[in-house]
Amino acid sequence: MYKGNRIGVVVTAYNEDAFVGSVIETVPDFVDRIYAVDDASPDNSWDVIQRVSSRINECAESEPELTVTDGGEGRRVVPIRHEENRGYGAAVKTGYKHAAADEMDVVAVLNGDGQMDPEILDRIIDPVVEGEADYAKGNRLLNPEDRDGMSTFRFFGNAMLTGLSKFASGYWTIGDPQNGYTAISREAIEELDLEAITDRYGFLNHLLTHLNVHERRVADVPMTAIYGNEESSIRYVPFIQFVSLLLLQSFLWRLKRRYVVKEFHPAVVFYATGAAGLAGGVAGIAGSVARALRGEDGFAGVVGSFVATLLGLIALGMGIWLDTEENKSLEVVSDEHAGAGLDTEPTPSQSIE
Repeated sequence: MYKGNRIGVVVTAYNEDAFVGSVIETVPDFVDRIYAVDDASPDNSWDVIQRVSSRINECAESEPELTVTDGGEGRRVVPIRHEENRGYGAAVKTGYKHAAADEMDVVAVLNGDGQMDPEILDRIIDPVVEGEADYAKGNRLLNPEDRDGMSTFRFFGNAMLTGLSKFASGYWTIGDPQNGYTAISREAIEELDLEAITDRYGFLNHLLTHLNVHERRVADVPMTAIYGNEESSIRYVPFIQFVSLLLLQSFLWRLKRRYVVKEFHPAVVFYATGAAGLAGGVAGIAGSVARALRGEDGFAGVVGSFVATLLGLIALGMGIWLDTEENKSLEVVSDEHAGAGLDTEPTPSQSIE
């Protein structure tokens, strides 16, 4: 129990036998229940989860203050295993469903790779616990010192996905969308159509779009990037291709749901005009250049295409501005905790034997 709220934590694992045990062990005592979800790992992750879970649950049975009695049979850790690999999003959704069924008030996610410091879990869940937001997430990009451990490649990729996610989700001040250190209210879980959200690694980006359509408040919490010897299972080129297409589809779906179906909003007109102007202008410029290369007169076409491109950019800018204004009330930046608890340098967890 934390500030009168029942807290659940989902620990996801795929090929994390070297770290997942310690992640489970170091979850703070104020957490009521831990849902350790193994996504059909081919390594020994499931064996580690079972072994650590049994030890913690035996301790909970002997110490009443650690025992959860609301249908959980006294278990503090609930080990769950997918029969086949379904993806990161599916693991999180499995944990969400179990936590909501157990009536946890707030549900956080800790990945089993040891990159998320359990000591700052209270900072992640506070915006949800205190009613400031329905969903809170870590952000490693807000402060330069927080991203010292992030490679240039990671930073560039993250920055690119952040920009695309702003369009798709409508949360224009929220960054680091790939950050999986999150917390969500049970009410938000129960309102979302989880089956409509992707099971794959684009889950975090896709979830933000669904939260926006339901007009849920999202908070950014500054945190430090932590990297060690763990190996990512993400294949970056296919991942970026998949997520980019997913974000485009999410953007169009959000505009339809928020600005056409629910109520008409002029942002959709400016977005459509801007896209048409840019597409027509760029195509016209390309055609004029091709004519010029063939020795034909393409000057008039270039001027007209340039004007169309300029008007498209202006319309797109207006669409973004209107979209930003419409969603300001849904965004919370948790600056009060910036830099707190970052005086030590945590390292990835080691295996529990």
